[in-house]
Amino acid sequence: MSRAVRVAIIGAGLGGVAAAVSLKRAAVDTFTVFEKAAGPGGVWWQNTYPGCEVDIPSLAYSYSFMPYDWSGTHATQAELQRYVEDVIDRFDIRAHFSFGVGVERAVWDGARKAYTVYTTDGAEAEFDLVVSAVGMLSHPKLPDWPGLETFEGPVFHTSRFDHHLDLAGQRVAIVGTGSTACQLGPAIAPQVRQLDVYQREPGYVLPKKARVFDDDERRRYRDSPVRRRIDRLKLYRTGHRSHDALRVGTENNKKVEAYFRHYVARTVRDPAVRDLLTPNYPYGCKRPVYASTYFPMFNRDNVSLVPHAVVEVAPDGLIDDTGTKRPADVLILSTGFQAASYLSTVRIQGRGGRDLHDVWAGEPWAFLGVTVPGFPNFFMLYGPNTNGGFSMTTQLEIQAEQLVRVVRRLRRTSALDTRPRLAERVDRWVQGQIAVTMSSAGAGCHNYYHAASGKNVTQWPRSHTVYRIALRALSHWVLTARAGGT
Repeated sequence: MSRAVRVAIIGAGLGGVAAAVSLKRAAVDTFTVFEKAAGPGGVWWQNTYPGCEVDIPSLAYSYSFMPYDWSGTHATQAELQRYVEDVIDRFDIRAHFSFGVGVERAVWDGARKAYTVYTTDGAEAEFDLVVSAVGMLSHPKLPDWPGLETFEGPVFHTSRFDHHLDLAGQRVAIVGTGSTACQLGPAIAPQVRQLDVYQREPGYVLPKKARVFDDDERRRYRDSPVRRRIDRLKLYRTGHRSHDALRVGTENNKKVEAYFRHYVARTVRDPAVRDLLTPNYPYGCKRPVYASTYFPMFNRDNVSLVPHAVVEVAPDGLIDDTGTKRPADVLILSTGFQAASYLSTVRIQGRGGRDLHDVWAGEPWAFLGVTVPGFPNFFMLYGPNTNGGFSMTTQLEIQAEQLVRVVRRLRRTSALDTRPRLAERVDRWVQGQIAVTMSSAGAGCHNYYHAASGKNVTQWPRSHTVYRIALRALSHWVLTARAGGT
């Protein structure tokens, strides 16, 4: 006998929206999306710093079910935010969203075969299925430098950018040189009196080659869905082929390193600065950055590269690991996110009251990133070891498709759990693929991929196609109704 399945979705970013649309298209309307922010978009709602944009081409960084009239090759934050809003309105799902309401915890009741969900507004409600779509880039990583609280000027993380602050004439310090800093720095450099960029370690920064579409291109994409799909597939093919370059020692790896050296040599005038911007580790050790304006920024007279880590903060400046103090009026933290700390702001309690974080013990894992043994009727999008392929929106769509299959199974049974041994075997296979296809675990590699134990807990090492096949083929065997309740 079929039943209605009540679904709670945590997060209204690209994952939560993909889940909501997939359920709606499958004629499932018994779902609620909880979002602690005042609107949808996830990282694109939260990150509004100057220069913020995506580094995956817009044709690929969009849902297959929602093509769009993109203004150029790479969308800005504002355009992506509009896109998310338009998706919600196009599929008429806005009534399912509860904005300004976060989820604090969800507790499994084995007798009722349901979760009690507790929200930040003090309410609680019962759901048959809880879906996490909080992502891994939602919790900022903040430094604990001595004296930080004594700094007399404005201090903020890039994901909390202060748009009321006038940077004109200010001495600004940006700490960090990841993707965000490489976008933010060039955007504010023309405004400020002095910009100091603190670099703990150089990264491989490659040109993005972003450009605005002309009217004819936009018209062709609007009028020819076939052309749009073909060009989208070409982008995926190029992205998948570039994956081989992440393996140290391969011919493609060597080609990218040579290309980088040529690029920095023709872009940065000062040979000393070029040397400081050049990594001494192989390409593939950490996520590459795509930003065409970052290296040219260091040709400006008011921009300085500080190739040292910050160790202390004074009321009027920063002190690096050489003991040198530099003055600063504004401190901007581009220090990234706690990517390996999945679900750090939400408590999930499964069978026997076990807490998910206690089970993970600092080393998050899941069956292909979507389910965890001992936590019936709990599902994740953008969970452990699913960050990869080429475009995250495609990975999220694949997971949303699986979510629909789970809901359909739950219409006929009260609970689905994950077989531990099979799930562990799949996880070992994923880690084995990481070991042979990626260089991120090599000596001297510093990145956000790893838990404190050293295990890679964030990356998916193969293509979207392999992920889709594996998830669809194995889920029937790994997800079971046996022992699914208590």
